[in-house]
Amino acid sequence: MIKFENVGKVYPNGFEGLKNINLTIDQGEFVAIIGLSGAGKSTLIRTINRMHDVTSGKLTVDDVDVMSLSGKQLRRFRRKIGMIFQSFNLITRTTVIKNVLTAFVPDMPWLRSAFGIYTKEEKIKALECLDKVGILDKAFVRADQLSGGQQQRVALARTLAQNPQIILADEPVAALDPVTANQVMGDFKRINEEMNISILINIHHIDLALKFATRVIGIREGEIVFDGPVSEATKPVLERIYGRSFTGDNDYDEVG
Repeated sequence: MIKFENVGKVYPNGFEGLKNINLTIDQGEFVAIIGLSGAGKSTLIRTINRMHDVTSGKLTVDDVDVMSLSGKQLRRFRRKIGMIFQSFNLITRTTVIKNVLTAFVPDMPWLRSAFGIYTKEEKIKALECLDKVGILDKAFVRADQLSGGQQQRVALARTLAQNPQIILADEPVAALDPVTANQVMGDFKRINEEMNISILINIHHIDLALKFATRVIGIREGEIVFDGPVSEATKPVLERIYGRSFTGDNDYDEVG
């Protein structure tokens, strides 16, 4: 369970990224976070794994006060939380399987990590994760020879190799074409349902948020202005989140 209690985030320049956030996310939920650029979507998810520190209130994950962690405790905590970015963050000059195997490096002895020596069990696990996202046949292909959608699947497989309880995805389909974006969002949905992994996705594509998520959180100027099931994210709600009118369903493609 992820719980925000009166959480605020103020950046050094005085900008308030988050304002009095109260929010509870149960294990296994698929949550889409929507809102304009600069509304606080990325800030919200990046506080969960301490990429950003909160400046007020309390944030707990499985009853652990996130701000109380440091050193080895913080590193161990972060192993439970996968993070996926728009830019994939792959080592493009090496093979797909080697990219997935990097997920094991933080837990490996120094000598093995320095020389890239992986156990049979780690290699099998990496192949299983590639199979789960449908690109096992690309295991020994260089990452820079893959399409954008395939590279994002490699990033997802690498995250799965961590055995995460939570996956945070920051605009994971923003760089993909509509067909590929649908496919990648389908991968997230299937993993959420089959593995009971909590997934929180920041996304500009309202149509994809409403199609794949079960819960929508709308943020505007650092505040939550909507939190509810997809079925309640009606046109008036969306107009309140984005501060603009929508002429029809086709207008939901990408906003922000």
